[in-house]
Amino acid sequence: MRRSLVLTDEMARHPFLASLAPHIRRSDAPVAEAKPRPRWMQDLREFLMAYCACFIAVSLYIA
Repeated sequence: MRRSLVLTDEMARHPFLASLAPHIRRSDAPVAEAKPRPRWMQDLREFLMAYCACFIAVSLYIA
């Protein structure tokens, strides 16, 4: 199998990141992990979405 010579880092996993120079792509700062949202916030969001959807549907039906 013949492979072409590449000037990118395949470990970058993204074409834009692979095209950057290694000293630019390297980061010494620790990456902060995103905190998962509490379950009640997800429940509240889903409730509000359903409420708004039903309110709009009923408003359109009445009008």
